Amino acid sequence: MIEGLPGYISPLFIATTFLTVATFFYAVRTSGSEKGPANAALFLITFWLVFVMSLSLTGFYLETDSTPPRLFFLGIVPSLLVIAAYFTFFRESFIAHLPLETLTLIHVIRVPVEIVLFWLYQEGLIPKVMTFEGRNFDILAGLTVPIIYFFAFHTHFNPRFLLIGWNLAALGLLANIVTTAALSIPSPIQQMSFDQPNRAILYFPFIWLPAIVVPIVMFSHFASLYKLFRQSKPARASN
Repeated sequence: MIEGLPGYISPLFIATTFLTVATFFYAVRTSGSEKGPANAALFLITFWLVFVMSLSLTGFYLETDSTPPRLFFLGIVPSLLVIAAYFTFFRESFIAHLPLETLTLIHVIRVPVEIVLFWLYQEGLIPKVMTFEGRNFDILAGLTVPIIYFFAFHTHFNPRFLLIGWNLAALGLLANIVTTAALSIPSPIQQMSFDQPNRAILYFPFIWLPAIVVPIVMFSHFASLYKLFRQSKPARASN
């Protein structure tokens, strides 16, 4: 863990991670999807949460000279492979049943994430470009969730095209910060922010951001878009 941080930063991020996981677990439990892929998803997330934490606490990710960096092959890539596997094999049995309302509401966690990133920048642990004072506007995705949710699920407004547009825009914001963060990590592939690199995510609990939080947020966007494009006509139901 990072020594000398103000006492409120790590607890807030840990709480945000648990809220992200709990919300996704709720989506899975209420989806009515097949038990096999649903239970596997719950197990994999729980295992990955503990596994990544354990590696991080040993200082495993602090070795940044390897190519690719350890953070990528034992932090990010496995999550992406699981997402790809679910979209390849369990689209109809799992993803199609996830509640669209919960997949939308989960993005509110991007607000506390961005607040934590701003605090980490003030502590010199990530570059300014990764915050809303720099080139990261991902907080807008979280702030607009209540508005999108209200118009999509509590009015007579046609939600399908609204949600498609919002998910695509929010996915673009996510891609922007993920790219910036990846290119700012002290490693052989670093391309920017050499004066104040992205060091925080090499430590617990912030390692959970690229390994747990971002993959769940990304998966929620992809799942929502799959469900929305799959619909043959506009629908306001969650399943």
